[in-house]
Amino acid sequence: MAQPRLVLASRSPQREVILSRLGLDFEVVPSGVDEFDAGEPSAVVIGNALRKARAVSDRLADPEALVLGGDTVIVHDGEVIGKPGDADEASAFMRRLSGSEHEVLGGLAVVRFGGEERTAVTATKVRFRVLSEELIASYVATGEWEHRSGAYAIQQGGSILVESITGDYLNIIGLSVNDLATLAPELGLA
Repeated sequence: MAQPRLVLASRSPQREVILSRLGLDFEVVPSGVDEFDAGEPSAVVIGNALRKARAVSDRLADPEALVLGGDTVIVHDGEVIGKPGDADEASAFMRRLSGSEHEVLGGLAVVRFGGEERTAVTATKVRFRVLSEELIASYVATGEWEHRSGAYAIQQGGSILVESITGDYLNIIGLSVNDLATLAPELGLA
């Protein structure tokens, strides 16, 4: 059976790498929708993922296409920590996360035009080491924090900030393969 048309409604290079490593054929069509970071964290990631997938699905108007939307946020002490606006805010986020545990929530939505919508949320716990001001300054100077929820990228230099993780590592990077396999069995991942 041929793989259905798969469309990633995102500009995330991390999600592209994960889909490529799975051997899936896919197109990238950025949604262009605004992301929100206020509200109940699970509702935020599902809402953002659905908005992205719906926008692209509506634009394509192809009932055969599976449109995949995703969103990732950091939750610390019950509050969503979004993407920092500048280096000072990135430093502040790292000070806040230093020596403590937070959750990385990944929301995934699979949408067919005029049809079914399937969603999932996965939480992965991440514990940061106690971060010195020197380490924070050094990491912020790399610029890796830009466009990253919580101001870090665990798959890159941000791994030095992390003491431990519990749960789905790929969820932290941006796409839970387990959720994708469950939401889109027609992709043949299960």
